[in-house]
Amino acid sequence: MNYRLVIFGVKDTTEEIVKYVQEKLCPVDLVVTIHPDVLKKNQVSGYQGLSSLTDRYGIPVYEARSYGLTDEETARFFAENTFELGISMGWQRLVPKAVLDRFSQGVFGFHGNCGYLPFGRGRSPLNWSIILGDTRFILNLFRYDEKADSPNVFANEMCEITPHDTVRTMQYKNMLVSKRLIARLVAAWKEGEIGVRTDSRDFDSWYEKRTAADGRLDFHNRTRDLYNLIRGVTRPFPGAFCYCGGKRMTVWSAQPFDGILDFSGCAPGEIVDVFDGQLIVRTVDGSLLIREYEYDGEPAPGMILGEETA
Repeated sequence: MNYRLVIFGVKDTTEEIVKYVQEKLCPVDLVVTIHPDVLKKNQVSGYQGLSSLTDRYGIPVYEARSYGLTDEETARFFAENTFELGISMGWQRLVPKAVLDRFSQGVFGFHGNCGYLPFGRGRSPLNWSIILGDTRFILNLFRYDEKADSPNVFANEMCEITPHDTVRTMQYKNMLVSKRLIARLVAAWKEGEIGVRTDSRDFDSWYEKRTAADGRLDFHNRTRDLYNLIRGVTRPFPGAFCYCGGKRMTVWSAQPFDGILDFSGCAPGEIVDVFDGQLIVRTVDGSLLIREYEYDGEPAPGMILGEETA
């Protein structure tokens, strides 16, 4: 069977893009996702099953038995069918060359950072951009090859990272820009020519893979670093965390509180006071207001946020 337009993904953002393409641009012929059993071996932040798309739009949904599309059943599916254009949204693995070669117009996906590809290749670019304090994000729509985030750029567009953004609000901006870029891609496909630029003059750099353990808060760091980490790994990701009285505390939202008030009588990481259930915590260079958190207990002034043994 020939599938003209295929969308790869495993997240709520995938569903949003399928809805947009199907309702605004053209029919989606197939959605490729992963079977729920694959989650047992893979951590997928923000995972969402997509089988409901069949009931809503009549779109077939293929559930691969491996996130890397390397299991025998999936390999056979792609070998036995033909495909034209692929779009990846919320698919966090490389697509094998054997699958890419089955798409006559290529498979296109997204990657962004504060610079231009191949700068900032790798994992978790939205998270890293916030954590590192970047103030802009350039989203690239590029053609996949067997390497990660190669500079085969169809088009890109820039948006701002404000001091108030979290990874979730940046996902909103990412979605707005993605829709614009996909509209341009589909228009070029319909016209019969998808142009790709490969002449980048930027240098190569990498974002490393992030895990839930990388969300640990270290109160030896400055306020801005703590704040950036918290907003960079908040929902739908696992969240930042520390320990208080030997119990884990997950921190979902916070803000810099004050850099002038004298809290030298408290240690970095110490709870200075509690108002309306929110924690004022001393930092090296000021203080942090922890607004939303999960903790099995009642934090109180004088308690120290720090390592598990604290």
